[in-house]
Amino acid sequence: MALLWSLVAPPGAEQDAAHTALQRLAARLDDLASRDPDTERALTDWLRRHPPAPADSGPTNVIGGTAVLHGPSVQARDIHGGVHIHQAPGPAAAARQPLPVPRQLPPSNRHFLDREDDRRALDDLLARRSPHASPLVVVSGFAGVGKTALVSRWLHQHESRFPDGHLYADLGGHADDGDPGPVAPATLLEGFLFALGARSIPATTAQRSVLWRSVTSGLRLAVFLDNAFTAAQVRPLLLGSSTGLTVVTARSHLTGLRVDGAAVHHLDALPPESAVELLALGGGRRVAHEPAAARDVVALCGRLPLAVALASAQLAVRPHRSVSALAESLARGGGPLDALHIEGEPVMRTALDTSYDLLPDDGATLYRRMGLLPTDRYDHFMLSAVAGDAITAGTDAPADVAVDLAIDALLEASLLEETGPGTYRFHDLVRPHARRLGEEEAEEGNTWRRGRTLRRFVDWCLATTTVAEGMLTPSHRMPHPDGAPATERAVAPTPLASPEEALAWLDTHRGSLMGAVRHCARVGWDTSCWQLTDRAWPLFLRLRPSEMWIEAHRIGLDAARRSGSRQGEGRMLTSGAIGLRDAGQYDEAAAWYRQALGHATADGDVRQQAQAVNGLGHIGLLTGRLDEAHAHFEHALRLRESIGYRRGAALSRMRLGETALAGNAFGAAAEHLRQAYTELESLGEDYEATRALALLGHVLVEGHDQGEGTRRLREALARFRAGGTRSRHWEGRSLEWLGRAAESRGDTEEAGLCYEAARDLFQRVSPVDAERVEARLRHL
Repeated sequence: MALLWSLVAPPGAEQDAAHTALQRLAARLDDLASRDPDTERALTDWLRRHPPAPADSGPTNVIGGTAVLHGPSVQARDIHGGVHIHQAPGPAAAARQPLPVPRQLPPSNRHFLDREDDRRALDDLLARRSPHASPLVVVSGFAGVGKTALVSRWLHQHESRFPDGHLYADLGGHADDGDPGPVAPATLLEGFLFALGARSIPATTAQRSVLWRSVTSGLRLAVFLDNAFTAAQVRPLLLGSSTGLTVVTARSHLTGLRVDGAAVHHLDALPPESAVELLALGGGRRVAHEPAAARDVVALCGRLPLAVALASAQLAVRPHRSVSALAESLARGGGPLDALHIEGEPVMRTALDTSYDLLPDDGATLYRRMGLLPTDRYDHFMLSAVAGDAITAGTDAPADVAVDLAIDALLEASLLEETGPGTYRFHDLVRPHARRLGEEEAEEGNTWRRGRTLRRFVDWCLATTTVAEGMLTPSHRMPHPDGAPATERAVAPTPLASPEEALAWLDTHRGSLMGAVRHCARVGWDTSCWQLTDRAWPLFLRLRPSEMWIEAHRIGLDAARRSGSRQGEGRMLTSGAIGLRDAGQYDEAAAWYRQALGHATADGDVRQQAQAVNGLGHIGLLTGRLDEAHAHFEHALRLRESIGYRRGAALSRMRLGETALAGNAFGAAAEHLRQAYTELESLGEDYEATRALALLGHVLVEGHDQGEGTRRLREALARFRAGGTRSRHWEGRSLEWLGRAAESRGDTEEAGLCYEAARDLFQRVSPVDAERVEARLRHL
């Protein structure tokens, strides 16, 4: 806006108060135009129609805003004496033309899809820039996630904000072995300065950086530094004024640039729908005809734009190949890491190898150890237990500090993603790469390391589930388990401060626990296998993961039999039968209960006998055989009372109450449930007492005592939503019963709200219950 300044500051103008106010106005207009393209266009149009008037008198020096001066110049007002300038015109000087505005951004490509949320996030970062500092944005992300494409498209969209140009450079941060490596800042500065018209470039990096800041001062310029290696490589290239913008892309977060005011935006994989759309660019109608196979392909590609685009290209060059055939090809062998190529090279594997090679030793060690673990979620305590000794070997550093530093290195390299406070995951394409490196290390004569890593992982799972079980279901613990693994005591469990924290840990790590169970069965650690399944009982009881429940107990039952543990076999049969029963597999559940009863009777184990008989009674209740159910529950009650097992006796009374409810004997049901609730409360069995409370509330409502019944149900609901009694399944049941209570009194709005909340909960834990509640909603 040099022309704007010429209007308010004509040569020789007096610097009075009015003129100073005009200068402030010009400055504000210039700042507003730099941020708002509409204002800029309007102001430029006005200036064209109102050129500055020539000076009234006296010698002046007026240079237009578009003027470019070449060669020696003298700027002066009044000149006295003689001024002599001698320069041969020469053909080169005469032919020299003004340089065009640099527009160096890579072109947008047709593979760019979606990313609306990411572009809005970059817009927000730009809007929040400081008026006194040069804006600096770092876009980080995994190799192939589309960082360059996103920034190029975004800067193209904002071209009018940067009338002085776009500069671009690939910094070579992750060059292959055949490439020269990261580009030196001095080389980049030389190219940028030439692009802006500099004809004499200093020799040193420091001098070039000073000239760079001088040349770009006041310019509305966007600088795109692609594929940066380190913060030190970027720092000499930073602009010196607030009118420009620097955007940096890197696989790491370049946290060192935060001290320079950098804002970081992390770029994730494409949404599934956009990834399928990208696949269809090459696959055409085949993608629409095979939607399930298309989803498999993009999932195998990790929804990374580069990987999906390569898969799309494979479909394009082979028009008769089906999408399902491509999915099968990607799933075989090394998967997409080895199957997706550019000019014969497996690009994804090469990118990951390059990132891995740049890791410090401890980060690389942790990466390989993590790749061996049968899990897709990690946390600090797990990794300290598994790899702390390997990372701190030969050093005095505490294990937790060393592991934190190694985790930071993986995060910085974008090889690991943080999913929550202290929890992490590998990208879908990173995990098989880490596993391959871990397996290769084992094949090179270090098999013992793999065995030790996995043993410590299983022992950590055992140790922490034992703590959680003691907090959530202390009565379930076996006082003297046979065959306890001797190594378990060597690994510290994750500290759990409360029952609520214990349940949250079980929920978060359910995949890890199932992976440990499967691994134990695969390598023959049979005692650990069934004991880990047994100690995870609070997970099955509270969160009701039916498929995991059944699979774990099938595996655990086989392991207990192989280990020769009668105790373990009985525990797997009774606990596993509950999972089968909840899944509606009543015949198999009854068969498991009968096997458990036979074992317990032969062993003289009254407590296990009562557990099996009680279970058979529950199956009778669920299948409508009420007389049979009542007889079994009465038998279980007598067995439990005979050995003084008060908690078990109270649970049998709860089942008798449910049986009476099923027969519409509301008075008898309420009596059984009141007695069970009182007994369980006195024993400190908060979870079971809350179940009895909810059942009692439901019975009272059904028996036409709406007031007390609704109060009891609401109290139970509040308890199921928090603390050590938290349970999604029972929260859903309480909401469903409250909905029925509201419906019975004609409050359909309240009933609908309760049913909707119950349905949403059941969809995560019990599809059968969700269908039942959905039917109630439809008939409101």
